[in-house]
Amino acid sequence: MSAATGPAGQPILGRRIRIGLVGCGRIADRHLEAFAAHPDDCELVAVCDTDATRLGEAVERTGAKGFGSLDELLAGSDADLVVLATPSGLHAGQAIRCAEAGRHVVTEKPMATRWQDGKAMVAACDAAGVQLFVVKQNRRNATVRLLKGAIEAGRFGRIHMVTVNVFWARPQSYYDSAPWRGTWEFDGGAFMNQASHYVDLLDWLIGPVESVQAFTATLARHIEVEDTGVLAIRWRSGTLGTMAVTMLTHPRNFEGSITILGERGTVRLGGVAVNSIEHWEFADSHPDDAAVADASYATTSVYGHGHQGYYENVFRALRGTELPETDGREGLHSLELLIATYLAARDGRRVALPLEY
Repeated sequence: MSAATGPAGQPILGRRIRIGLVGCGRIADRHLEAFAAHPDDCELVAVCDTDATRLGEAVERTGAKGFGSLDELLAGSDADLVVLATPSGLHAGQAIRCAEAGRHVVTEKPMATRWQDGKAMVAACDAAGVQLFVVKQNRRNATVRLLKGAIEAGRFGRIHMVTVNVFWARPQSYYDSAPWRGTWEFDGGAFMNQASHYVDLLDWLIGPVESVQAFTATLARHIEVEDTGVLAIRWRSGTLGTMAVTMLTHPRNFEGSITILGERGTVRLGGVAVNSIEHWEFADSHPDDAAVADASYATTSVYGHGHQGYYENVFRALRGTELPETDGREGLHSLELLIATYLAARDGRRVALPLEY
């Protein structure tokens, strides 16, 4: 039984959803902004961080009760939903503890750094009757939603080729800012951490992947994981594609893009984080074409502006009025693709999906 919602699986009705935020670092601001945008739907009742300074700042900013560990938060708060904005390698164990305590879970990307951990998270939440959500806020960006609509409407015809580029800058000081950054156990490399949302687009936009081949390299940063990599992809539909990722762009983030070439259409989303529609051309017109000029937006952040829309779905799912768009099983799609990428690079071979039958 959930401490907040009663019998497992019952919707939260007639009050605001109580949230506990675990991790008050770099990405936490996006979540706090999203909570503030939904004052009628949620209230932040607890914040947690092992860093006393960050925790104190979060308590002062939000007025929520502060906790120095997840176990203390679970024991001392009535949060319905626990949001994990912690190092990636901690997500699995934390999500499982939340589930066992009867709390719903939102986890930042990637949901885990190991395939078996991701599956264990889903199994634990299923067993506890709580919902598991994985943050995929780029799906909510206006540019990406227009592209998704064009694909679903069949405007491209057969899609022949897809290219994704993530050319960003992460100096050594970024990796040195915390001991977990740039490690295999807690972080993952350029594909798993920085480019995770773009890996998600490969499956969500184009469809199931048949196989991948990859090269990764650590060219300039003093870290365990890769700072640069290239991926070749064959989808089950026959579409071919590539993904190029580096954190070594000089002197700043340069490009986050996706280009789709089909028999009846060509589209490129570019900018620093797929925030600009740079080319939009189809054989036939469609009412959505009128929205292209207004979909692009300026941004100084690679995170985009999708967290607010993302949480709309989370809250509605917890109230039982919508199905979750990015639940744990949906999160496993991109995790599987990430693990396949690393296996292909490590072993120098083509890796077929699914990883298990």
